[in-house]
Amino acid sequence: MSRIAAIMYDFDRTLSPKDMQDYAFSPEIGMPAEEFWRRCNDLMYENNMDSILAYMYYMVKTAREKNIKLTREMFRRSGKNVKLFPGVTDWFSRINEYGESIGLTVEHYVISSGIKEIIEGTSIANEFRRIYAAEFYYDENGEAVWPAMAVNYTSKTQFIYRINKEVLDVTDSRGLNESTPEEKKRIPFQNMIYIGDGLTDVPCMKLVKTGGGHSVAAYQLEGGVADRLLIQGRAGHIAPADYRENTQMDKTIKAILDLIAASSKTTELYVNDLEAAKRRS
Repeated sequence: MSRIAAIMYDFDRTLSPKDMQDYAFSPEIGMPAEEFWRRCNDLMYENNMDSILAYMYYMVKTAREKNIKLTREMFRRSGKNVKLFPGVTDWFSRINEYGESIGLTVEHYVISSGIKEIIEGTSIANEFRRIYAAEFYYDENGEAVWPAMAVNYTSKTQFIYRINKEVLDVTDSRGLNESTPEEKKRIPFQNMIYIGDGLTDVPCMKLVKTGGGHSVAAYQLEGGVADRLLIQGRAGHIAPADYRENTQMDKTIKAILDLIAASSKTTELYVNDLEAAKRRS
């Protein structure tokens, strides 16, 4: 069995207390975050739009009206303003070290409906093997003009399959949809952990949990969505969005990694015993 564990994260309100646009776009256009999201929602309802396409369109439209150039460089620069939950900055090195101590290689991935280039501008961007998020198409002047990738709550699940099968290139649909024997899949679902904060993460949580993996609902306030997700069996665990050492999140993820490591070891023992028995028979 694979000795690789994949931890997959939503970003907004999972690793960061607010939506990234609240830190990295609303200030650029001089609009309160609440007003920005109200206008995006109005656009969505009035035009029967996907919510992600609605906010991406509104970003382009508003930037043009205010004569602001939406470029990769602008997004990445503004990404430096994104705040993170306590402990996130050194979380990855600590978890990687813990994984090594129990015989696991831990890989980290983002699966977000936010903007990829904003995440790339944050202080933790280099911690992820892949960042899957919404992206713009940029014209010959380097300005955002059209959505190149929109990631909503259901399309998020495709990236779990990509990680599972090691088909990481988002343009490779053939490899993603081809049948792959379980033993050929690089990271089985049993070795996956998905961390999200709300209802938009339910499809990913359910997919991972149904496949034998693990899901954790992060929360900022008790008695909210996370409790319902646990009670309804959609999430396997809940924990405050505090990633410092010895917190509930820290202990929960380490306990799950212990389980993955133990399962890997027992599976290897079984395979070795089976091969030995075949040779003796």
